[in-house]
Amino acid sequence: MRKLKLYFDTSAIGVLDEQTSPAEMGDMQALWKRIKQGEFDVVLSRVTLDEIYAIGNEDKLNTLINYLAEITYETIEIDSEVERIAALVKTNQLLISDKHQGDRLHIGCAIVSNSDILVSYNFRHLANVRTIKGVRGITNLAGYKYIEIMPAAMLIADMPEEG
Repeated sequence: MRKLKLYFDTSAIGVLDEQTSPAEMGDMQALWKRIKQGEFDVVLSRVTLDEIYAIGNEDKLNTLINYLAEITYETIEIDSEVERIAALVKTNQLLISDKHQGDRLHIGCAIVSNSDILVSYNFRHLANVRTIKGVRGITNLAGYKYIEIMPAAMLIADMPEEG
């Protein structure tokens, strides 16, 4: 069986060390454990990595860098095809503000890298019904396979509870 390819936006990586959201942090850490066991392939983008390195809290930055060192991942750079998909997101009336350029690039990177799922905790801009439906239309328009957008909780739902 083919492994699912997961693209992580910055919010998903950040939740690995989000003490104020213990349920989400626990879900993401459970998914991380499965990644370390080789159950999934992982893609990060230059956008994700740049945003992580821009975190102002040095302790959190070091913690996230240590998490990233635990896994193997593919890095996708921003190229003209990623930018084309990001532009389609905007022209299709999704994430139209200039401040959402990073979110549009996350979508473009996830699609162009042929990921199956974009893992996100950005419910306001990415992991919501409007964006999910819009991205479905964009993948059809651009000739790419559909990509799911969801938080880690949906990926670990089939895991037996530890106890």
